[in-house]
Amino acid sequence: MIKLMASDLDGTLLLPDGSLPSEIFSLIEKMAARGILFTVASGRQYESLRRLFAPVADKVLFIAENGALVYYRGERLFCETLPAERLGDILRAVQTQKGAYPLLCCADGAYAAADDPAFIAECAKYYPHFTRVERLEDAPERDAVCKIAVYDRRGAAEFSGRNLPELLPALRVIVSGQVWTDISLPETNKGRAMMFVQKHFGLQREECAAFGDYMNDLEMLLACGHAYVPENGFPALKEKIGNIIPSNAEKGVIGKIQEILGV
Repeated sequence: MIKLMASDLDGTLLLPDGSLPSEIFSLIEKMAARGILFTVASGRQYESLRRLFAPVADKVLFIAENGALVYYRGERLFCETLPAERLGDILRAVQTQKGAYPLLCCADGAYAAADDPAFIAECAKYYPHFTRVERLEDAPERDAVCKIAVYDRRGAAEFSGRNLPELLPALRVIVSGQVWTDISLPETNKGRAMMFVQKHFGLQREECAAFGDYMNDLEMLLACGHAYVPENGFPALKEKIGNIIPSNAEKGVIGKIQEILGV
């Protein structure tokens, strides 16, 4: 019996225009009534997730910042942060990448120094608690950085996602979207957060289902007994997981949830 369903957002549950399928709120209500915990697992900021699911926020568990933070009913259950002494090395590595800009993603806000219009627009889209500072080294939350998100206008998979792992071998560098590469502790990922959730709520792997479209979803998918990738997902992820559902444009996640629920 499925007791938890977790979904990534961008490219997975969200439609191509970035909106939520209209069916999701009633499905979350149905899941809650059956004792099934719906979990949103995203690289986005917690505040962004909470606002997006505001009508049912008290019925949703949130895994934010690609697994660095877990919130439930307004309470922070889990938090992992980068050592402050590593920030300088990371920022210098990002500076070697043409057209790439770092964003400090902290427990209670996000900070950027660059003023590239496209970068600022992307930050505002995913990080409602976002502040520009003159120097990232002086960000007020520099001791509570969960991850560094790198906006790469040339394409994350082709450039920063390919180059930064060699420059930062002791850290996790993962492509999380078309123009985003995330840097975090090696052990920080959605799968580790999922295993924390499973232990916290007494859930078994086979009682959990998950949906994701990019490589930052891999560990979460492997941590759940039932894993699905939409047709539009990253080719390497589809190859590793194998269970392909219709694309996000075709509401593949919605269809699979309805199938699991029998509605």
